[in-house]
Amino acid sequence: MSLKKNGAEIVVESLNRYGVQYVFGIPGAKIDKVFDTLATSPIQTVVCRHEQNAAFIAGGIGRLTGKAGVAIATSGPGVSNLTTGLATANSEGDPMVALGGSVATSQSLKQIHQTLQSVSVLRPVTKYCAEVNSPDSIAEVMANAFRSAESDRPGAAFVSLPKDIMEGEAACEVLDVLTGPVFGPGSRESLEAAAGILKGAQRPVILLGLLASRPENANAIRAFIRKSHIPVVGTFQAAGAVSADLFKNFAGRIGQLDNTPGDELLTAADVIITIGYDPVEYDPSIWNHARTAKIVHIDSTRADVDNFYSPAVEVLGGIAASLSALTELVEPIILAPDVERFFDSLASKRGLRMEEADRYIASPIHPLRIVAELQKWLADDVTVCLDMGSFHLWIAHFLYSFRARQILISNGQQTLGVALPWGIASCLVRPNEKTLSISGDGGFLFSAMELETAVRLKLNLVHMIWIDGSYDMVAVQEQAKYKRTSGISFGPVDIVKYAEAFGATGLMIQSPDEIGPQLRKAFEVPGPVLLGMYVDYRDNHLLFEKVHEHLLN
Repeated sequence: MSLKKNGAEIVVESLNRYGVQYVFGIPGAKIDKVFDTLATSPIQTVVCRHEQNAAFIAGGIGRLTGKAGVAIATSGPGVSNLTTGLATANSEGDPMVALGGSVATSQSLKQIHQTLQSVSVLRPVTKYCAEVNSPDSIAEVMANAFRSAESDRPGAAFVSLPKDIMEGEAACEVLDVLTGPVFGPGSRESLEAAAGILKGAQRPVILLGLLASRPENANAIRAFIRKSHIPVVGTFQAAGAVSADLFKNFAGRIGQLDNTPGDELLTAADVIITIGYDPVEYDPSIWNHARTAKIVHIDSTRADVDNFYSPAVEVLGGIAASLSALTELVEPIILAPDVERFFDSLASKRGLRMEEADRYIASPIHPLRIVAELQKWLADDVTVCLDMGSFHLWIAHFLYSFRARQILISNGQQTLGVALPWGIASCLVRPNEKTLSISGDGGFLFSAMELETAVRLKLNLVHMIWIDGSYDMVAVQEQAKYKRTSGISFGPVDIVKYAEAFGATGLMIQSPDEIGPQLRKAFEVPGPVLLGMYVDYRDNHLLFEKVHEHLLN
């Protein structure tokens, strides 16, 4: 007869069964039985300095691996601090599971210390949200949380673990989570309908979304583009889905406002093929305001139909399988002459932009010069994790990547503070590669306390900070709307001293010519490095002007 197990043992054995290597969080009295059980398990518990950042790290693990990362917090404010991290992961399509402590079931309706109706609080920001309410439901709730987080369009799950059920005898055994089903291609009828629409197109465009950057989907997308010759644009989250040999077909990334060459291409399109796209990435009312193009929706889930997104055809199935099947049905598209001219002109403009970048020799440093220097560093063994801010737009529009999920960008919630936690996740998942996380000085202090976590873990993480002393992205938009700014300024932080106070290395870049050498030095130094520089944001208004390149006739 097997020994009786308590609830916490079922939880931890479930995590182990599901391949979890790390759990990120902060302990407390209502969840300490789970922490005590983790101490003797193969799973590494990483103590964080804020629950929100624990959730960010778990979401980063999920995005990089496709398997749910795990965050853990105690009851009350510990759980409520997970909210932003869960909302971010759910919007971004990143699989993660959060475990939260709770008061004993007999006290759940009483106003006592750290009582919180956590399921009610977190249900709106999760795919799956449940409380373990009996000793015999522990395993099934855990299994369903992971299954939901990782299946279909991935997202966040939350499980509430009452103290008495964790400490008491469990009445169940750990359940296996079935490997997610591998879906085949969409129906033959939908594939033939999609191919028929493309056959008569002269200005078709592929719009890549967040699921396009999954490596298995990216490979199928590349084969489809090579066969069809269809031009392509991508949302910020689709970064890296287009390979270097197809760059000539790529009109760039779109997002925020319809003011890029990619937006112009979409406006002129007669057919738009969306692949793994979610409206949260870039509102269809912006990029499809004309509503003249036929939309082919390729995804594993049905479209969210609205006035500006009503597909003519839905190809529903495994994205990679559907694209492979569609590739067999299509012939190379003969594009309209003005589309060919569009790409010739765009290539010329890109070349000029790179040449102009070297002319920015003053300090503070112009963003285009920084992006140009970063482009030189973006080898296949570098992962870049971006925070939110004006700097993020410069990078999203002008830093090119040809490896899926090489650049991590917050696109759904556009959450401040994600870069450093995602950088920690990248270092753990890709220990033999370089990780560069980047934030503005506004977003940096949202999660800067996790520098101590990075130091404790001895991670070789370089975190770059663009300094201007304001929430500039807000300032530019306020100036455009109200002809003045408000609430956007804050005081300075000595980046070098801050780093040294945590046992890390701090470096400053004083001129554009120092960017390359200081990056090299930062990556050679063992342990975490903060790398600061002052930035000239005088041209940021150009990022928000609603104008096109006017490359199409």
